[in-house]
Amino acid sequence: MADEALSLRLEKYEGPLDLLLKLIEKNKINIYDIPIAEITEQYMAYLSGMEREDLDQLSEFLLMAATLLDIKARMLLPREVDQETGEEMDPRAELVNRLLEHKKYKLMAEELADREFDAYKVFFREPALPKEVAEWTQPVDLDELFQDVTLTRLQFVFQEVMRQREDRIDPERSRFGTIKREPISLKMQIEAVMSYARAHESFSFRDLLEKRRSKLLLVVTFLAVLELMKAGILTASQESPALDIYLEVSAEELENRHDFSELFDG
Repeated sequence: MADEALSLRLEKYEGPLDLLLKLIEKNKINIYDIPIAEITEQYMAYLSGMEREDLDQLSEFLLMAATLLDIKARMLLPREVDQETGEEMDPRAELVNRLLEHKKYKLMAEELADREFDAYKVFFREPALPKEVAEWTQPVDLDELFQDVTLTRLQFVFQEVMRQREDRIDPERSRFGTIKREPISLKMQIEAVMSYARAHESFSFRDLLEKRRSKLLLVVTFLAVLELMKAGILTASQESPALDIYLEVSAEELENRHDFSELFDG
């Protein structure tokens, strides 16, 4: 008995119910018929060897010790009778129910811990999608993108500005002079359009095009506007077909300037 009591003192328990279950298992006791005197003796032996640093934990064990002593005392007295059923009441019944509930939750916790351990041994294969599939994006819905402003209407304004520019060119004088290739790129023009857009926030699409000095610049500006609308940076609106189309910068772009390099990735 002394060796067994010593081994119990060397172990740590989460609470008094955990200790009682261990004592019942060690003594191979039927949980529904606990020899309360024997269990109380072993429990008190463990309690006397507990460290006194953790007062909160110690108070829980002392409370259970008082409960065991109370049950032990009531076991020596005549049994109380249940007024409804007429059967004798077992002083150990409440303790047995608490032990059974504690054991149930303890087994559930162990089951979950085993499942967690098994989950660590499961490995998932990284997705091996072809590059072209991984980089695929949903096609842009132009109807949704332009809402009440159709692509045809934008193209009509663009062609009208182009015609006006051609009408202003003198066919005779245009044959004189040196033709120079203008260093214009879509990326440069997107940045130029955005510089203009940030300064005006809301502006006429026609005015923007008419400020371009050459046909090539006009074409690249038109493409730049389409790219910015596709990225959601510019939105177009038109109150009626007879009125001009207006472009407006998104609020997010005004707060945080966009990195236009991502428009040219790939």
